Amino acid sequence: MTGGVASVRDLAERLQVSESTIRRDLTLLDRDGELIRTYGGAALSLRANAEAAAEEAVTEDPFAVAASHDMAMKEAMAIRAAELVADDSVVVLDIGTSTSLIARHLRGRPVTVITSNLAVLDELRDDDTVRLVMLGGVLRRNYQSLVGSLTETALRQISADLLFLSCTGVRAGGHVVDDMAVEAPIKQAMIEVADRVVLVAAETKFPGIGSLRLCSLSDVDVLVTTTGADPRTLDLCRQAGGKVITA
Repeated sequence: MTGGVASVRDLAERLQVSESTIRRDLTLLDRDGELIRTYGGAALSLRANAEAAAEEAVTEDPFAVAASHDMAMKEAMAIRAAELVADDSVVVLDIGTSTSLIARHLRGRPVTVITSNLAVLDELRDDDTVRLVMLGGVLRRNYQSLVGSLTETALRQISADLLFLSCTGVRAGGHVVDDMAVEAPIKQAMIEVADRVVLVAAETKFPGIGSLRLCSLSDVDVLVTTTGADPRTLDLCRQAGGKVITA
């Protein structure tokens, strides 16, 4: 895709298939969140664009250092987040790498973990102490998650003590946002079923990206972040009654 955008006609000519085949495939890819269906063609999603840029830069030392630093921040947040979980709690873990790291630190704990995150399944599948509940749904292979109406329906049947929520951005005005339309309804349903919401957002998420509003900082009970997060946004969380933990 030139500039991340391509028409149905261009794709059909390049791939030597019919335009109807291209339209059908684009619809499936749009449903899975791998691209955004547009009139007469398709465009890469914001997240796909970011991943493509990351792949191009993978051989550069600065990127490797940044990636290592990002993982170190997520690991530090995961340790602090797991400390918030009491034994015998019912915990919902959102989609994302940070929440799968939290799952790793819950291994061996007498807790119930509910998730649509397949990376969490990988972390806890052989743990006899944790009670693991997988939500149903449509598999998004590129993000290792389950989404869709089946996932939302399953969420309406549960009640949880704690939700660990991820996002793609925290706006200066206090709005917590995401950039994937297929994930936003799942995250909003998770917020509704949890007694307490813990937002796990590294400093890079301030303001981050995304236009789909998940909730406001006033809906967040605890914010787990890192030292470089915007202090004015953190103050908004405190003013709304939320606790801020810096990893």
